[in-house]
Amino acid sequence: MGGAVFPNAPSLDRPGTGRAGAHHGELIQGVFQDERGRLHRGLITLPLSHMNSLALFEVADEQGVSVVPPEKMKAAKAALLTLRHLDSHHLGGLLTVESAIPVGHGYGSSTADVVASIRAVADAFEMQLRPSVVCRLAVEAERASDAIAFEDQAVLFAQREGVVIEHFGDALPPIWVIGFKANDGQLVDTLALPPARYSSEEIQTFAMLRGLAARSIKYQDPHLLGQAATLSAKISQRHLAKAQFATALGIANNFDACGVQVAHSGSLIGIILDATAPGVAGTARNIAEAAATAGFKDVVVQPIYSVRRPS
Repeated sequence: MGGAVFPNAPSLDRPGTGRAGAHHGELIQGVFQDERGRLHRGLITLPLSHMNSLALFEVADEQGVSVVPPEKMKAAKAALLTLRHLDSHHLGGLLTVESAIPVGHGYGSSTADVVASIRAVADAFEMQLRPSVVCRLAVEAERASDAIAFEDQAVLFAQREGVVIEHFGDALPPIWVIGFKANDGQLVDTLALPPARYSSEEIQTFAMLRGLAARSIKYQDPHLLGQAATLSAKISQRHLAKAQFATALGIANNFDACGVQVAHSGSLIGIILDATAPGVAGTARNIAEAAATAGFKDVVVQPIYSVRRPS
């Protein structure tokens, strides 16, 4: 059938709804080979569940999408692309987006708006799109995206192409992240940043980090994940330096944390703890206090639990 989509007739009375979570930057980001040896820019996202974008889409029997608030133009474009994907380009509607995700720090606010909007349009047709389709539409809407549509499933994702380089077959190991903003909480225009130009040595290192991440997910080992994230964060310092990164690394070492991760195109830094370690809540509080004392902004303790699947 050529991959054709046959949506249900949309309801003009019931708005479609969609939700998408934020993320706390990336665990690793760099350049990676696919199965054919071709290089792709890719990343492993660190998802958050406590901050979300919510979209509502009311179908109208006329072309064009209006959006509230009006500045959510990428979300509106995503809605139009979804209508086209559903072979319903002759329809339009009103898209309303509400978000509790801070803008401009690496939380993925724009992608969350876009993914929630795609899901809302699909829901108006009583459909649920595959994460791979949602990600492809998201990249088309905003040039670069991340893998939050896969939710708890860990993937190495080509953020500028909308394709999965590797699916790791499970969720991340259970971790807590003590997150905060570097650079005095300054906003970062993430899409205005030029893509990092990695050296051949860095690209070789990324292959090793990919292997560490895959092993950490297979064996649900937060310490291996922290090692990979820390090395990736150190490489990121050469391309988008964060003030006081060394201070954050020192705090992590002082409390025997698993490692440090960053938003590679934002201001966020996170210290990773093993969620199963004895006294993890107390350790997290002590790290949070140390980070606040060191001058970091908006310090938050964020439990990030994965789903353990039978082996």
